[in-house]
Amino acid sequence: MNMKKLLLAFALLSLSLSALAANPKVQLDTDLGVIVLEVFTDKAPLTAANFLTYVDEGFYNGTIFHRVIPGFVVQGGGMTFDFVSKATREPIVNESNNGLLNNYGTLSMARTSHPDSATSQFFINVSVRGNPHLDPQKSKPGYAVFAKVIKGIDVVDAITRQPRGQFRAYPEAPNNPIRIIKASRL
Repeated sequence: MNMKKLLLAFALLSLSLSALAANPKVQLDTDLGVIVLEVFTDKAPLTAANFLTYVDEGFYNGTIFHRVIPGFVVQGGGMTFDFVSKATREPIVNESNNGLLNNYGTLSMARTSHPDSATSQFFINVSVRGNPHLDPQKSKPGYAVFAKVIKGIDVVDAITRQPRGQFRAYPEAPNNPIRIIKASRL
């Protein structure tokens, strides 16, 4: 094999390996525009695999952002437009000690007060100062960061500006449902 072919083969192999090592990207097509995420399979492997399984199964398609608190979080991934909770798989182990912080534009898994209770719901941190009180502390686990918005943060910000309060049982839900029309890997 001549040197040019050998170098070309090496370059192609390097590109292939770097593509395999790169964190996956997910696109959320919403009623207000497109949000693109980088999912941290390298830092939160269990949480990322859980989220990506829901994406691959089409679970998020048609779900809404049902909890919107400007300056705090935009939460979704578990309810339909009529506030019916979708059936989920079993909860996952909390990976909040992965070194990732609940900074502006990151995604974390929503959970109950029990650390290992996250299923499908996630939230996007929208506090420009971050949400350090959601990070793990010495005495308690936090909320596991597993992704970040890499495109469409303006769409996330637009969600926070939508009128809320029309639904008594869900006062933090936008008055007009904002759906994830489709979630897919890029």
